[in-house]
Amino acid sequence: MKHERIVITGIGLTSPLGNDLETFRKALLAGQSGVSSFPVRNMGDLPSGVCEFEQTKYQKRKEVRVGTRAGGIGIFCAHEALLNAGLELDNLDPSRIGTYLGITEHGNVETETEVCQLFDHYDEEVKYWSHHHNPRTVANNPAGEITVNLGLTGPHYTVGAACAAGNAGIIQGVQMLRLEECDVALAGGVSESIRAYGIFAGFKSQGALATHEDPTKASRPFDRGRNGIVVSEGGCIYVLERLTDARKRGANIVAEILGYRINSDGTDYVLPNPERQEECIRQAVDNAGVNLADIDLVSSHATSTPQGDEQECKALRNVFDENSSTLINNTKSFIGHSMGAAGALELAGNLPSLEDGYAHATINVDDLDPNCELPGLVMNEAIKKKDGISVILNNSFGMLGINSVLILKKFTD
Repeated sequence: MKHERIVITGIGLTSPLGNDLETFRKALLAGQSGVSSFPVRNMGDLPSGVCEFEQTKYQKRKEVRVGTRAGGIGIFCAHEALLNAGLELDNLDPSRIGTYLGITEHGNVETETEVCQLFDHYDEEVKYWSHHHNPRTVANNPAGEITVNLGLTGPHYTVGAACAAGNAGIIQGVQMLRLEECDVALAGGVSESIRAYGIFAGFKSQGALATHEDPTKASRPFDRGRNGIVVSEGGCIYVLERLTDARKRGANIVAEILGYRINSDGTDYVLPNPERQEECIRQAVDNAGVNLADIDLVSSHATSTPQGDEQECKALRNVFDENSSTLINNTKSFIGHSMGAAGALELAGNLPSLEDGYAHATINVDDLDPNCELPGLVMNEAIKKKDGISVILNNSFGMLGINSVLILKKFTD
């Protein structure tokens, strides 16, 4: 079955390493960590990935107060993506713009905290609550905040796919464009995870929360001394269009989306299943219509947890043997795990490889775990691939055994 070709024409992001792709990419190639200390309620200062973007660039102060952090991140990224794509809303039909955001969490914790504080201060008098508390906690909130801010009247919803959500949001955008449900898709993922005390507490109870005296060394996928996840916030939204429409308006095409796959482990709440991950990778390659030998770079999901990294490495070794020329790297080593934004944000960090030919490193690998040895693993220094990078495979996996793989290529006619 022949599908309409879908391309990326704009990117908007905020990350612990900057608020635009050029700044983000420069830091990645320089080996610069974006992890710092952040005060977490009841837990003190913890290694975290914190975004510093201008919240009032596209929102009024009242709108920032009323909305959620995830919504604010989404609004910033959406505006930046449209600007990067050279699209002006005045020239578009707002009913033909779809908004599809992957999320892990949003709004609930900050809202509950505020309500508890009101209860404590006002003796459980509900008249001091705000009617904005409910809209903060509904599942579609971050995508909905974007439509309210931009005045969009097309479809919007979030895709709850745990840490596979960034990829899932992009995949949803691709599908909706092919179904002609929209003409422009704002697709990606957002996360306000560092504001959610429960995420830190949950990972700590699992023995999966990173600790290190130097925050910049805390996220260390594949290293023998890794001890858990660095929780981060962030967001990345792409402007997706059908190739025919992008060509018609003379858009700058960043990359073409070739294929994808989402599947489920069906085995455990937390522990990944390497067999299902391998299956997801192979099926995505088939869906993209390429061969394994065509994959130049794999952006790994590895979260710096002892078991999780090992499981993904098993899958990758089964797919890419020792004779493979495919390079493998990891962006979480720089920025931590941005949960629902991870897949989209990590993809953005690697997309410039299609032009400059460099695979950024996986940093903080001081003592490679033998169980995480991989052919083509890029450690501590960026590598320029001799024949360039034309095809990228982006892994993004999540709790409850959801796996997603996205494959993109350098655009050619």
